[in-house]
Amino acid sequence: SFVKELVVVLPYYPVGTMERTVKEGQVATANTYAQMFSNLPSCGKPTRLLIYDLHTLQNRFYLHGNVIGSLKTTIPLLLPEIQKGGIDCVAFPDDGAAKRFAHEFTGLDVEIVTCGKVRDGDERKVTIQEGNPQNKTIIIVDDLVQSGGTLFECAQVLKAAGASSVSAFCAHGVFPKEAWKRFDKGGDRAVFKNFFLTNSIPTTTDALPKGGVFKVIDLMPQVIFDLDNY
Repeated sequence: SFVKELVVVLPYYPVGTMERTVKEGQVATANTYAQMFSNLPSCGKPTRLLIYDLHTLQNRFYLHGNVIGSLKTTIPLLLPEIQKGGIDCVAFPDDGAAKRFAHEFTGLDVEIVTCGKVRDGDERKVTIQEGNPQNKTIIIVDDLVQSGGTLFECAQVLKAAGASSVSAFCAHGVFPKEAWKRFDKGGDRAVFKNFFLTNSIPTTTDALPKGGVFKVIDLMPQVIFDLDNY
C-alpha cells in the first residue's frame, strides 16, 4: 500500500508571530518551522498543512516544495454564539484585525467598530477609530491572546463610550504564565461578560475553571468540515 494523500492539521501555529527579525542574532522561527514541513517525505503530491487563523498570513510564503498551506478560520464557530448572545456589535482591537476578519460578518445585522493605538505624548493609548459602540452588546474579535493587555484596554474604551456589555473571542488562547487568571472573576482585568476561546491550545483551555467567564468552543467540528470540503 502507498500513502495517497497526507494532511497535517496544525490548529495553532506557535511561531506565527516570529516571521521576521528586528535585530541581529534573532531567528525567524516561522521560517524554521516552514523548512521542516517543506521537507516532509513526498507521497506523490504536495502535503497539505491545515492551519487556523494564522497570525500573519505572509507565513505561508515560507512554505515551499512538498507542502501547501491551507489557511482556515475559526469564525464560523463563533457565529452561533453571536446569535445566541444577542450580540449586535463586533469590535476589532486594531485595523489589521478589522481588515482580516470584518468580511466574515457580512450579512449579519451588527455594527462594526474598529479600535487602534495612537500616540499621546510618550504613551500609546487605545482609541475608537471607527463605529459607534453606544448601547451595544459587543464582542471583540482577534486571532490570539497572550497577556491580553490590548484587549483589556479596548474593552475599557468601549465601556467608557457607552457599550452595554463587552465580550471577547480569540481563536488561540496562549496566556503565558497563566495570564488568563487576570480575566477571570475577581481578576484585575475582569471586564468581559464572556471570553470565548477555541481549544486549539488544550494545555491552556483544559486549565480554565468551569462556569466562569471563559467559554471554550470545540474546534474539531470545523476541522472535520474543512477536511470534508477541501
